[in-house]
Amino acid sequence: MNVNQHTPMASPYGQPQPGYAQPGYAPLDGGYPAPYAPYNGPASAYQSGVPPQGYSPFTSFPSKAVAVNPVSDLSSPLDLGQARGPPTSAPPPVSAPQQYNQYSHSQGDMQNGPPPMTQAPPRPAAAQSYNQGHMNMTGPHPSYPQHYGPPPTMQQVTSQMTGMQITSGPPTPAGPGYAPPHSSQPPISTYSAPPQPSYTQAPPPASSAPTQPPPPGVPAASQQYYGVPPLPSQQPFDSSRPPTSQQQFTSSAPPPPSQQTFPPSSFSGPPTRPQAAPVSQPQPPFSAAPPSLSSAPPPGSQPGFAGGPPPIAQGSFPPQLTPPSSQPGSFPPPGPPPTSAASGQYPPMSQPQQPPAAQPSPYHSGPPPPRAQMPPTSMGQSNHLPPGPQGPLGQQGPPGPLQQPPVQPGMQTGYPPQQNGAFGQARSPQPGYAGPYPGQPNYGAPAPAPTAAPAPQKRLDPDAIPSPIQVIEDDKAKSNEPFTTGVRGQAPPLVTTNFQVKDQGNASPRFIRCTAYNMPCTSDMAKQSQVPLAAVIKPLATLPPDEAPPYVVDHGETGPIRCNRCKAYMCPYMQFIEGGRRFQCGFCSCVTEVPPHYFQHLDHTGKRVDCYDRPELSLGSYEYLATVDYCKNNKLPQPPAFIFLIDVSYNAVKSGMVSIICNELKSLLDLLPRQNPEVDSVIRVGFVTYNKVLHFYNVKSTLAQPQMLVVSDVSDMFVPLLDGFLVNVNESRQVIESLLDQIPEMFADTRETETVFGPVIQAGLEALKAADCAGKLFVFHTSLPIAEAPGKLKNREDKKLIGTDKEKTLFQPQVGVYNNLAKECVAQGCCVDLFLFPNQYVDVATLGVVPVSTGGSIYKYTYFQAQTDQERFLNDLRRDVQKQVGFDAVMRVRTSTGIRATDFFGSFYMNNTTDVELAGLDCDKAITVEFKHDDKLSEETGALMQCAVLYTSCSGQRRLRIHNMAVNCCAQLADLYRNCETDTIINYFAKYAFRGVANNPTKAVRDTLVNQCAQILACYRKNCASPSSAGQLILPECMKLLPVYLNCVMKSDVLLPGADVSLDDRAYLKQLIGCMDVAETHVFFYPRLLPVMKLESGSLPVAVRDSEERLSKGGVYLMETGLHLFLWVGASVQQELLLNIFGTPSFSQIDPNMISLPVLDNPFSQRLREVVDSFRAQRSRYMKLMVVKQEDRAELTFRHFLVEDKSASGGASYVDFLCHMHKEIRQLLS
Repeated sequence: MNVNQHTPMASPYGQPQPGYAQPGYAPLDGGYPAPYAPYNGPASAYQSGVPPQGYSPFTSFPSKAVAVNPVSDLSSPLDLGQARGPPTSAPPPVSAPQQYNQYSHSQGDMQNGPPPMTQAPPRPAAAQSYNQGHMNMTGPHPSYPQHYGPPPTMQQVTSQMTGMQITSGPPTPAGPGYAPPHSSQPPISTYSAPPQPSYTQAPPPASSAPTQPPPPGVPAASQQYYGVPPLPSQQPFDSSRPPTSQQQFTSSAPPPPSQQTFPPSSFSGPPTRPQAAPVSQPQPPFSAAPPSLSSAPPPGSQPGFAGGPPPIAQGSFPPQLTPPSSQPGSFPPPGPPPTSAASGQYPPMSQPQQPPAAQPSPYHSGPPPPRAQMPPTSMGQSNHLPPGPQGPLGQQGPPGPLQQPPVQPGMQTGYPPQQNGAFGQARSPQPGYAGPYPGQPNYGAPAPAPTAAPAPQKRLDPDAIPSPIQVIEDDKAKSNEPFTTGVRGQAPPLVTTNFQVKDQGNASPRFIRCTAYNMPCTSDMAKQSQVPLAAVIKPLATLPPDEAPPYVVDHGETGPIRCNRCKAYMCPYMQFIEGGRRFQCGFCSCVTEVPPHYFQHLDHTGKRVDCYDRPELSLGSYEYLATVDYCKNNKLPQPPAFIFLIDVSYNAVKSGMVSIICNELKSLLDLLPRQNPEVDSVIRVGFVTYNKVLHFYNVKSTLAQPQMLVVSDVSDMFVPLLDGFLVNVNESRQVIESLLDQIPEMFADTRETETVFGPVIQAGLEALKAADCAGKLFVFHTSLPIAEAPGKLKNREDKKLIGTDKEKTLFQPQVGVYNNLAKECVAQGCCVDLFLFPNQYVDVATLGVVPVSTGGSIYKYTYFQAQTDQERFLNDLRRDVQKQVGFDAVMRVRTSTGIRATDFFGSFYMNNTTDVELAGLDCDKAITVEFKHDDKLSEETGALMQCAVLYTSCSGQRRLRIHNMAVNCCAQLADLYRNCETDTIINYFAKYAFRGVANNPTKAVRDTLVNQCAQILACYRKNCASPSSAGQLILPECMKLLPVYLNCVMKSDVLLPGADVSLDDRAYLKQLIGCMDVAETHVFFYPRLLPVMKLESGSLPVAVRDSEERLSKGGVYLMETGLHLFLWVGASVQQELLLNIFGTPSFSQIDPNMISLPVLDNPFSQRLREVVDSFRAQRSRYMKLMVVKQEDRAELTFRHFLVEDKSASGGASYVDFLCHMHKEIRQLLS
């Protein structure tokens, strides 16, 4: 499925399309040589300036969509093709389609349909896309032959992108990845703004054709693919209907004639006979054309993404019969793929590069083939741009370029699939058109097979599909005021947006984020939509300095006020009645007496007069001081203890780990967590070293020197001393420092290589039991525990099991000892943090059982070297020791009648179905909770949830932290799809999938993800979107990024490992992602890639999309994944920039092994280092910096994180996956 993403021109499979010929594209950025071209896709995508129009639509639609019509607002059609009004025999009047108006947002109608010709120019039609002008395609579309000039260089592109707008006009400022929301062409792409329902409108002029620009590489015309203008009869269909916002990818199938939307581009002009010519062209190129391009693969292909043949109509000119299949209904045309169609051919794609001889150059710089011109007027309509200027194209704004491309069939090739719009796939002939012009190849009709060349599958234009960067930037632009939580069911800004929160009755999104802020009223609706109903809860999240921490409420010896029946804690959802003497629970409706000491009169609105003086009556988050009734054994807890257990085997000593730890602990012990910064920490500390045996140390303050006690019977572990093992740091400081000085010397000459592990945890647990307190064990370990002892392991890493049904056993613990140990640790409140320093396999899946079950953390430093890894390790250790943490915690999530919490994901232990037990809970841990219906919900009352966490603070105080959340309920699916948060849905899917690999083959897990995502989007398409061609991929506005993010989860090392990814790395990531919050999973799956050629103080440059095509040889980019930082340096960066960053004028003199940027006395160096530091400050783990020089070996590691491209392990590119998803949706709908 993954087509090579080269977005640009590559054929879906990565080969250039014929039409596309990477050439044009390739250099998308202009800067890149062809080789890169395939990479991302057409430069255009990159377009510096403006995103292709299609693209833009995306952006735009959000707003528009809404405006237009609710449903639509929900969706973002990706225009796989443009939808058109019903075809009319004559071209639609210009004006009508116009509606489209260039987009004006205001129009609510941004119709998807193409704008009238006259208008066309303004918004780039998909077909237009070619017009550079329009879409901004300009930018990079090389494909277009860029008609106007060489493609911009990557850098330019980037910069342009930055400025790019969707508007047809100049690029928007948004920046690279995006098109401005509306500005560019109307999002006709359907994707874009709400389409007018008019979608249907007559097709706009050709230019309008697809809203989305065709992939940049592809000329708009080409989109038509068929260079030929559509026959009049075939007038494009109305595409308007889908809400523009919906993204429709049109995909291969052609819609019924009337509605069919040919993607403009694809259809764009129906191929006129000339097109046929293309037929003659070599098909291969055509086929080569990547289907992927279009969202929908060419007709046949479209669906399949790689799979079936593309619909004929589209690219192929096969006989019409195909058309039907192409029809929306069917994903792939039932029949064979059109010959040319890429579809089947994906493979051919490879042929790609050169356009078929017959056709003009791929990009067709020259005039389009005749057919193009022939476009009947109707064709002219936006739907199909005639290939030549003459067609609507001409009229359209961007005359030449666009048109030309279409003209060539070859071109089409390039993007054939696009035909439907930027996204469109090639469609088969429209039904209505049925082989429309039989002769005409393009049109959708299969026309001559040869035509295949027409590139049915044009690759989808990466700039025409939803851009994460555009969505992120649009969200940042929307929120400038504080986010107030008083409105029920209001979705917060995205995690990528900086915003201030004002608590007015619901918990801050820093504590709780939901997948849907509008829950379905019934379980049937929930099952139908398949949208997971979940919340990601981070109970002890750290708040920014400008937000007050939760208030502490003390009700004295009586403790918190609670509902008599369900035991929910007093909160803003409790309704006081009978003058304030009783209150009705918002969760279970039970009425409870108000204790006399808590009584207060009500005002005229029924609220207590002291409502705003009491945090529990007016805020979403607060804490209660718990009474002795909430303590274990009904006695107040002792202050917690920290025990440091250090591996002193040969590997640990030789690597320098032991001396580094001992040295650091001397200063670190002054930074133990405390409730009050003014007071010394009450946490006690203890020390153990071990290899095959354990060494305990007596560091009592009265001793002159520490004493060592050795326990060699590891099968029956006990603590040899009580008094003097756990001590107060200040009292025993001299003895502790003496010990830390002696440990490295004592074991400097050790020859012991074997270690134990189970007895080490047992020892720490027994020490906490003896002291009757909770606490945390910091275990520093290097190797597989092979010494004779409980918990002994063997090396079971077997690469031959990868990809087989037995692979799942590698994620399960080898022995049961650790599960039992974990249970005991949780009962005692003993949390384990594990720091691993392996040089080979250590079985993280087994060693991690105790840390994961106790709410602890795992840190892994493979091939640890003091020189390069010390900084990362010490920063992680400092943060781990100092961060706020609660011990011996229990979390329960209560809900209002109708739903209940049924599943939990994270690092914890569960003894029953309701209580989440955490020996330790720190400020970085998040727990994802899934809800299911057990009754109906009502739209009036909404749904309530209350998360209560009982824990012991680091000062030994028992507390209850309460977070309340109310969401709306809806009886209409459209309302559900209007208020979802994709980032939270992805957090849930990732945790669900990663947990699943321990019990299912990874392929089954991936298939489940694709299936559920397809069901979510198919349900939206079927029940909420305006009718439109099946060739269009229609996405809900708030879920338009679901495919790109889900593809990132599917390609992750856990689910689809590359050959160089070890089993330990996969187990480590699986456990790490399990307790991440939404912000962390977002940057992990879709890393932030920032161009840092120009840095201004106070603001960051706009990020670019994660694709090689977006990188400029003359640029420098900073990438953050949450675990790594990369500084990628292009081979032709200006000397001045190199001097400012590295202090050397030569690219060859940059040291690729540097681990920190040189401190240079210039503003640029200072600002870049500030940016790096600010990125690190936002993450829970220290990110080591890696300098990556272009063409260097390290670039392979860096490219692994360019998640929109095809991955080395076989993961699909974004474009390919979108086509595949479209195919899956069509199959579900048919």
